[in-house]
Amino acid sequence: MWLFEGQCGELGVTLPCKNVTFSLDFCDTNKMIRTMKTRRSEITIMTKTMTRPSKSNASIKNSTTPAAAIRALPVKSFVRLSDLPGADTARRKAVSRAVESGDLLKVRRGLYYRGKATRYGMTHPSTADVVNVVMGSVGVGLAGFSAAREWGVTTQVPASVHVATLKRVEGLGGVKQTVRSNLARADLNAKEIALLELMREPDVYVEAGWGALVAAVRDAIVTRAIRVDRLRLAGHDEYDLATGSNIDRLLANLNELTPVVASAA
Repeated sequence: MWLFEGQCGELGVTLPCKNVTFSLDFCDTNKMIRTMKTRRSEITIMTKTMTRPSKSNASIKNSTTPAAAIRALPVKSFVRLSDLPGADTARRKAVSRAVESGDLLKVRRGLYYRGKATRYGMTHPSTADVVNVVMGSVGVGLAGFSAAREWGVTTQVPASVHVATLKRVEGLGGVKQTVRSNLARADLNAKEIALLELMREPDVYVEAGWGALVAAVRDAIVTRAIRVDRLRLAGHDEYDLATGSNIDRLLANLNELTPVVASAA
């Protein structure tokens, strides 16, 4: 059985899902636009990259020396030189010894990784994990075929991870970076940014077809993985005008409840 719940407003999207009543309320669009403009005016692109908290923080806080902190690091964790206890000289010496002995891997200047020890040496972090730690989450998301794989609409495997960001990070190997100037992206999550990137050239990146993308977006809205209101407003702030037009087309297809969307629910 299908249960539906509609809402008013020009951005209203009615979605079908089995045994679930779901709605998106866009009635006070003007208020939302004013709020986002205020938020954007407060955004400052920090010269120091924001990163997510490391799971190694607890072990570091309970250690009195840099060497002890390194030994206490959990497997598959990152640590910054500046996070270790002790004087700067002591930290550098401890890290240098740990790298030489194979207890740590140097990822980039000031950042190290403790992987799992094997007979072939320590395992390396994935490029995606390095991107998350180094670039943070503000205004950062996958782009190109990397975004298409995130949304499950291509079988292409890009040679390197392609990331869209608000500020380029130097010294990050194996990652293709595309800098975007739209500060509204700072209000989007990574999944939303990846979709925004696909909206720039869907004919190029969406190998599975437009209908498959519509179905994937419908499912993401139902699970609240993306927020259509913020996505649409950010899309219309893009320098590339086709992005906003494609988002409008996407929302129109969702409202029409196409057979592809209905059958995928």
